[in-house]
Amino acid sequence: MSLEVRRVTKAFGGFCALDEVSIAVETDALFGIIGPNGAGKSTLFSVLSGFMPADAGEILLDGHSLSRLSPHARARAGMVRTFQVPREFRHLTVRENLMVAAPGQTGEHLASLFLRPGQVRREELRIAQQAEEIIEFLRLTTVAELPSGSLSGGQKKLLELGRALMVAPKMLLLDEPFAGVNPVLTGMIVDRIRELNARGIGFVIIEHELAALTRLVPRLAVMDRGRIIASGPPEKVLKDERVREAYLGAVT
Repeated sequence: MSLEVRRVTKAFGGFCALDEVSIAVETDALFGIIGPNGAGKSTLFSVLSGFMPADAGEILLDGHSLSRLSPHARARAGMVRTFQVPREFRHLTVRENLMVAAPGQTGEHLASLFLRPGQVRREELRIAQQAEEIIEFLRLTTVAELPSGSLSGGQKKLLELGRALMVAPKMLLLDEPFAGVNPVLTGMIVDRIRELNARGIGFVIIEHELAALTRLVPRLAVMDRGRIIASGPPEKVLKDERVREAYLGAVT
């Protein structure tokens, strides 16, 4: 089972943000994507998750095409993304943020509150239990009842991960999970990702923090100007002359 991206293209006017990008990632893999600013990484995530339509190409998860599905339908199919800047509901508590992220809640429909109150109550209890398990797993117990707007940057990244977990994903697309996070919380996020991966969840991770990413992923792809220019084990990829010129040379 895998995520397959086949010759995906996306242009904005005369600018080609994605130029026939192709990757294949097993659904239980840890896979990293790096590249300089403007390389097309976030555009790729937006296209994969359905927030932006591709101009050409195909996206498949476990052999099923996602190309015409909405973001919500792709999430239900098992592919969920996080964002570089967390999108929590600032006025809601951590626990409430997790609970509202659960998909397809029967209680969202007014008629169900009157016609199926027992089902609604059972579902609420299940969601509350799921949220509690995620809070404990992500070590957010001490801030569970705080408004999410009061969290630190690292805690918000953990909450963003938790909201994605409420959807029970097969494949998680993480957009810079370590950006702006202190080393202690970075280590915690890395540990949680490893544990989730051991449970069978796959990850595709965009990240500028190379030290943390290369310790985490066994495979790495490099993007530049909308194309994949190298792919393979991190130690090999980072020695590639094209990568050093396009990426490492841009930041040193």
